[in-house]
Amino acid sequence: MRWCVKVEAPARLHLGFMDLNGGLGRRFGGLGLAVEGIATRLAVSKAASFVATGPGAERALDYARRVFTQLRLPNAVSIRIYESIPEHVGLGSGTQLALAVGTAIARLHDLDLDTRAIGQMLDRGARSGIGVGAFDQGGFLVDGGRGQTDELPPITVRLEFPAQWRIVLVHDRRGKGLHGAKETGAFERLPRFPADKASRLCRLVLMQVLPALADAQPLDVGRGINELQKAIGDHFAPAQGGRFASPAVGVVLAWFEKRGIYGVGQSSWGPTGFALISDEAQARALAQEAQTRFMKHAIRLQVVRARNYGGVVERYQYAEAVHNVNGR
Repeated sequence: MRWCVKVEAPARLHLGFMDLNGGLGRRFGGLGLAVEGIATRLAVSKAASFVATGPGAERALDYARRVFTQLRLPNAVSIRIYESIPEHVGLGSGTQLALAVGTAIARLHDLDLDTRAIGQMLDRGARSGIGVGAFDQGGFLVDGGRGQTDELPPITVRLEFPAQWRIVLVHDRRGKGLHGAKETGAFERLPRFPADKASRLCRLVLMQVLPALADAQPLDVGRGINELQKAIGDHFAPAQGGRFASPAVGVVLAWFEKRGIYGVGQSSWGPTGFALISDEAQARALAQEAQTRFMKHAIRLQVVRARNYGGVVERYQYAEAVHNVNGR
């Protein structure tokens, strides 16, 4: 009997780091949010040789071969990628593809591997545990930073994001964020983050953002994230050419701020920007106006909702799997 495993892995926003100083023994510590509307979807089945099709196929094959080598599994897999998160734009594409491939292989072989183990195996989560948390649980997440060991940063807080709130994503059609060796080099060259600023950001998250989110108070959540974004963006400015990697995205986010939308910023190294808005009607009206106003800047606005659940993994007999995936 031939089986197939389908996986849907959600995109995530990385909303910023709390402690780039690391003086307490843990460095980074980030905030993030899983989102609907952008995902990696693939199907994996056992095969005699490694083969992959679709966007990100070569990267998926690399992850699959590494899993097979480390676990000493027999044979190979066939991977069909139906949709993938855009690469290097701040939405977590690499981690979600790795987790999707690794999880599918583990399920095919009836292996008891959790998401953290798969992420560790595939070298994901070097600075953030948000991607693993988004795949596992979804929702609004805080990770506890990287400690003195090689263990992935643990998720220390997970809250439901209010269902009526929306996120306007600001995509730069022409840009890519720092990644790979350039990203590593940027972290190495940046000066040490001041301890007093890290203390302020940690307090801001613990005593403003999280309580306001639990009480569904969008203004306080937005103001807290805005302050954190400005501090981190200014620290990274020498590496990315300014507070935002994309000047065009920065212009649009400034426009949102002038209209009283305080929860704006850049996801990870960008260039994707975001604006947190408390209801769908306002989000769509602002997105439509901004799309028209900034048409010449090669930006695209997208209204999405938060995803309060993680990745979806389904196992089928092969014929049924093909029918279901193609019939989405």
